[in-house]
Amino acid sequence: MGANLLKTAHLIVVLVLYCTPHMAIANEKPCVSPNYIHGIAHLLPPKYDAEFTHFDYANPNAPKMGEMRLPSLGTFDNFNYILEKGRLADGYAGGLVYDTLLEYAIDETTAAYGRLAEGVAIGPDLDWVAFKIRKNAIWHDGQPITVDDVIFTFETMKKHGSVAIRTALFDLDRIFAFGDREVCFVRKKDVEINPILPFVFGGYGILPKHYWDRHDVTKTTLEPPLVSGPYRLESYELGRILKYERVHDYWGRDLPVNKGRYNFDHLKWDYFTDDNVMGEAHKAHVFDVREEGVSKNWATQYNFPAVRKGLFKRDLRPTARVEGLWWPIIWNTDRPNLRDIRVREALWLLFDFDWTNRALFYDFYDKGVSFFQNSPMAHDGLPDEKELSLLEPWRDQIPARVFTEAFRHPPSDGFGPQRQNIKRSLELFAEAGWEVRDGVMRNNETGDPFTLDFIAVSYYGIRQNLSLVQNLDRVGIETRGKAPEVSQWLYRSRTGKFDGNSVRLGPSHTPGLQLRNWLGSAAADQDYGQNWARIRNPAIDSLINSIISAKTAEGMYAAARALDRVFMWNFYFIPMGSQPGFRLVHWDKFGEIRNDRLNRIPFVDAWWWDEEKVQRVEAGLSELATGE
Repeated sequence: MGANLLKTAHLIVVLVLYCTPHMAIANEKPCVSPNYIHGIAHLLPPKYDAEFTHFDYANPNAPKMGEMRLPSLGTFDNFNYILEKGRLADGYAGGLVYDTLLEYAIDETTAAYGRLAEGVAIGPDLDWVAFKIRKNAIWHDGQPITVDDVIFTFETMKKHGSVAIRTALFDLDRIFAFGDREVCFVRKKDVEINPILPFVFGGYGILPKHYWDRHDVTKTTLEPPLVSGPYRLESYELGRILKYERVHDYWGRDLPVNKGRYNFDHLKWDYFTDDNVMGEAHKAHVFDVREEGVSKNWATQYNFPAVRKGLFKRDLRPTARVEGLWWPIIWNTDRPNLRDIRVREALWLLFDFDWTNRALFYDFYDKGVSFFQNSPMAHDGLPDEKELSLLEPWRDQIPARVFTEAFRHPPSDGFGPQRQNIKRSLELFAEAGWEVRDGVMRNNETGDPFTLDFIAVSYYGIRQNLSLVQNLDRVGIETRGKAPEVSQWLYRSRTGKFDGNSVRLGPSHTPGLQLRNWLGSAAADQDYGQNWARIRNPAIDSLINSIISAKTAEGMYAAARALDRVFMWNFYFIPMGSQPGFRLVHWDKFGEIRNDRLNRIPFVDAWWWDEEKVQRVEAGLSELATGE
C-alpha cells in the first residue's frame, strides 16, 4: 500500500467518524446535536461526495419496464426475514421490499450512503451512531416510516432475531429517539470498538411496527408482511413461484442511492429441486439469468444453438469480491473422531485437488489456499512483522507451520493415487490412535470403526468428494453421502447432524462479524448458529477481534492474514478451489453499465430491459423453432 493511501486511511476518522467539537461527552449524553453526513466508509475514503446523483454502475435514464426471471434451488415457506426458522423467500432479505437506513455501494470496498436515513453521525470512539430519517418515507399502506419503526425493528431483532442477527447486534446497548426524526444507537461500554457497527445498523431492513403489533413476529409466516421498498409481492405459489411487482409510486425512487436502479416492472423467481432440471429450464428460456455453479456444466453445457446464434451469453466476469473458498469440505469437530488435528490433517492428505480439478472440474478453479482469496486479506509467503506481533502470543497453541510455511494443497501430479500422501496420512492416523485392521480403520482403544457421514446441498457437492472417498476406502474408512432436500440440508447443517459437509465461504471486505458467526467459539454453542464446523479456538477468537478493531486498512489486512494462516493450518476444512471470476450465464435481453470491479453482479437491481435486444432474442428463438 502506498504512502498516500496509508495517510488517507489514517485520516478516514476525520472524514467519516466525526462530530461537532462539543461532543466530548459520550454515553452519558449521547447524540447531542449530531453533525450528520451523507455517507460513511471504512478504512478507505468514500468515493461519492454529498452532491452525487447516482451510483456509477446505475443508469439514471434506464427505462422502467419489462421483467427479469430468476431461478432458486430448493423451496420457501417463510416471509419473516429476521428468523432462522423455515426457508426465507427470495427477495425478502435485501433491499427489494424493505428499506434500509444505509445503502452499500458495490464499487467500493466498504462504503454506504443514506437511503431511509438522510444523514448519519458517529460519536467519539464510536460510543453512539445517530440517523436522521427522511421526511417523505412511507410504507406501502401510506403510513409514514418513523423512528418508532426503527426502534421496534432493532429491539425485536435483539430479542427474537436469528443467531446471526443477535450476534451482529451484541454490541448494541440501547436505542432511543430524539427529536421527531432522529434515532440514536448506543454502544455497550464494556465491549471492544467495532468500526463496522454503523454499517451493521444501517444494513437491516426496517420493519413496520403498526403491522407487527397485530401479528406474531416470532413465527414464520406465509402472509406477506407490509413493506416499504421498490417492490411488493404480487403473487406466489408456495415453494414454487414468487412474483414481485415494481411499486410505481415508491417513495425512494429518485434518491441518489436508488436512481437508475430497480428498473424491471416485474421480478419472478422459479424454484427447482434439481440442478440439472434448472439448467435445462434456463436453456428453454424459462428464466433469464443466473450464476452457473457447476464447472462441468460451464465447460460442456453452453454450446447449444442459442449460444451459437449470440442470443445466450456465457460470460466469466472478474469481480472485486473476496472469492474465498468454493464449497470446501467442512468437518463437524463436535464429532470425537474429528476433534484431533492429526485426524483432520490425515483426511486433508487423502483429498487430491489436482486430480479433482482436472477430472471433475475441467481445470476451471484456481487452487483454494486462502479463506480470503482474491483480496489483500489472503496470506502470502511467511508472516510479516505485523502478523507476527499478533501470532506470537499464541505460538504454543497454534500449529508450528503457521510460522514457517504458507498453506498449500498436498503435492500431487493429478493422475492416480498419491502414495506419499496416503503413507503420511496413515502415519497421522496411527499417531491419533487409529490403525487399519483387516481392512477396516479402527480405534486402538475401543475397536470402533472410523466412519464418515457426508451431506451436501446438491449431488455435485457429493460428487466433488470422489478422490477423498476413494482414498478413504483404501484406508478402511466407510463413508455415506447424501444430498437431501435443501431445507433438510439446512436443518442438518445448523444442528450438527453430519460429519462432513460443504458450504460456500466468501467473506466480505469487512468480515469481522461474519467471522464471529462462522468461526467464533460463542457461535459454536448456539442452536442454529452459523459455526457449522463447531470451531472453538481462542487464537481464532483473538484474531477476529483484531480484525474488527483494526484502525487502518493495513492493520485489518495483517490481522486477516494471520487468522487465515491459523485457520487453514488447523485443517477445519478441506479447501477445494477458488473461482477465477463470476460464471454469468444469461439471455442477452438486458442493458447494463459494465464494470468488472464490482463486489457483485447487479443484474436484479441495476440492469434494465433493452427492447431491441428482447426483440432480437424472440426473433432468434422463433427462427430456431421453425428451423429457418
